[in-house]
Amino acid sequence: MRERKSAKLNQQQPQPQLQHHQNGHLSPFKLAKLLDPDASWDKLIGFQIEKLVFMIQDQLGDVLHWTRQALGLFCGLIWGAIPLVGGLWFLLFAAVSTGIIYAYYAIVLKVDEEEFGGHGALLQEGLFASISVFLDALYRTCSAANTSNTAERFVLTTPLYYVNAPPHMGSAYTTIAADAIARFQRLLGKKVVFITGTDEHGEKIANAAAGNGSTPIKHCDSVSQAYGALWRELDISYDKFIRTTNPNHEAIVKEFYSRVLANGDIYRADYEGLYCVNCEEYKLYLCEPVNLKDEKELLENKCCPVHLKPCLDRKEDNYFFALSKYQKQLEEILEENPDFVQPSYRLHEVQGWVKNGLRDFSISRTSVDWGIPVPSDAKQTIYVWFDALLGYISALSEEEEQPSLQNAISSGWPASLHLIGKDILRFHAVYWPAMLMSAGVSLPKKVFGHGFLTKDGLKMGKSLGNTLEPTDLVHRFGPDAVRYFFLKEVEFGNDGDYSEERFINIVNANLANTIGNLLNRTLGLLRKNCQSTIAVDSAIAAEGNTLKDAVEKLVEKARQHYENLELSSACAAVLEIGSAGNVYIDEKAPWSLFKQGESGFTTASKDLIIVLEAMRIVAIALSPITPSLSSKIYTQLGYSEDQFSSITWSETRWGGLKQGHVTAPPKPVFSRIDLETEPTNTTDDTKKTSKKKDKQKTQKVVEA
Repeated sequence: MRERKSAKLNQQQPQPQLQHHQNGHLSPFKLAKLLDPDASWDKLIGFQIEKLVFMIQDQLGDVLHWTRQALGLFCGLIWGAIPLVGGLWFLLFAAVSTGIIYAYYAIVLKVDEEEFGGHGALLQEGLFASISVFLDALYRTCSAANTSNTAERFVLTTPLYYVNAPPHMGSAYTTIAADAIARFQRLLGKKVVFITGTDEHGEKIANAAAGNGSTPIKHCDSVSQAYGALWRELDISYDKFIRTTNPNHEAIVKEFYSRVLANGDIYRADYEGLYCVNCEEYKLYLCEPVNLKDEKELLENKCCPVHLKPCLDRKEDNYFFALSKYQKQLEEILEENPDFVQPSYRLHEVQGWVKNGLRDFSISRTSVDWGIPVPSDAKQTIYVWFDALLGYISALSEEEEQPSLQNAISSGWPASLHLIGKDILRFHAVYWPAMLMSAGVSLPKKVFGHGFLTKDGLKMGKSLGNTLEPTDLVHRFGPDAVRYFFLKEVEFGNDGDYSEERFINIVNANLANTIGNLLNRTLGLLRKNCQSTIAVDSAIAAEGNTLKDAVEKLVEKARQHYENLELSSACAAVLEIGSAGNVYIDEKAPWSLFKQGESGFTTASKDLIIVLEAMRIVAIALSPITPSLSSKIYTQLGYSEDQFSSITWSETRWGGLKQGHVTAPPKPVFSRIDLETEPTNTTDDTKKTSKKKDKQKTQKVVEA
């Protein structure tokens, strides 16, 4: 290989050694040869990847950097996919690279052609630049693909909420819990797909729209937007929001229906019985011998036991799904996979339903216009549950691709977890698995049915005037308080109760006092005595320390609880870290040690670092429950928002705070809730004002 050097270079460098060009630079190719005169082509290419790219970035800036990334990636993809076209692109990029390098030497460094080595050297440099960029892009592409493919997928769903009415606290509770689980799984490094959405077909929705003087689609748009707005206010980090009025969803439902039909599991028959419009379900079948169990489930005057409204006599010519065909298979699945339905008492409930005998159920309606038409029979619409359950799969399809069942399935199915209320357990644990088996689709891995919420010990309802509006709650107290109370105080799976007094007491004691006050006073002491600077690594400060040992055990305990969906216990374990930190700082009394001069300064400084390290771990471990509060804690500890957004569960290991790290000026991370009450001696005007304030439950900020 011919290498030409300028006379000046020859004079200055009688032997190959690393020196700069007269203008402060040396061509990357020549630099590589000077470093290793016998370097092989592969070594030179490797050197180019590091040195040439760095040089171009350094000299020509970010614009050229991103141009390199885009062109290099495109060149790499084309090269790998279509060899011939790839080769042409490679040659084109070689020419572009030659031009860039020529401009660099001729314009930036003002090196003439003869000194550089002529056109041959220019072409050589351009070819090496092209190879470098191509290999660099190929490496980045493969690395990204490898990371994406190796990350374990976790697909999590909430129910698709029925839009006959605005969102209520029950649907908010399910979604808060799902979000906490999704956030924890992301901390573990899994590729999470968190699906939620709205179920927008059916008789009940058509009736609700008519009652509001609206069309069904306008009604659906309005309520669906209300759900989206509430999820944003509650810091819900969903990945997919599916609406069953989406055309892609409709296409997948029809394909699924056709697949089940082709399997021989759909037939036509008359249907007669007592129908609950609110449940969208027949409660009693009159076209066969009366099932006494069903009859006993109805209340007086044939009222639905769930909605307390009379069921309607209805007779239709419908299409049926052969659920009874899958009786034996469902029994085996429930027996062999005890984790399929959780908690365990829900599994026993489902097993009881199946063992009592499964009956085929209607999957179409002739009396309902607002729905997806049955393929080949436009006079009937698909039953709302046969429609809505497919939303878990259709949500996985990409908007830009042709909607198909297989495309959606290949994008992440089966779901890792269906999170639902216990009132819709039968649809998810009996109907849905049978439907999937009929269509030849894999079953979800787990169905978890949680309990109901009550208020002051009573079932909530408009007739009782004790409804709990989630929007009002989050506006008054903030998302962290709402999320924390319901996930900490309601054992996940069981029924739970809300009372405002208990809500305020729990939130103030746990978030404002145990966590907020501990962080604030510790940072205050650090700022006053150590200029907000960490004097020694937290790992060194805590050598042989009992608090460190306790924190490590508690954070592992929290992880296990999260993985087992024991969200209340996970909260308790993290809170215990905060309580231990309070006990520790009170016992050590660093404020007194600082007054002793140098003799107590080192010990006091270490004590503060140990407590702050515990608070750093609390911020990570509690982030699935209270993301906003955890972010504020992390910011107070001197980290950026980007650093917080990129944390993983592995960072709960002790030792994150390093020597020289500077924390932020202390300020409260959580405001204590202090509700103003009406004074005893007031005029009529002040009474009205006070009542208005009491109604709004004005939140007074008290530093924590």
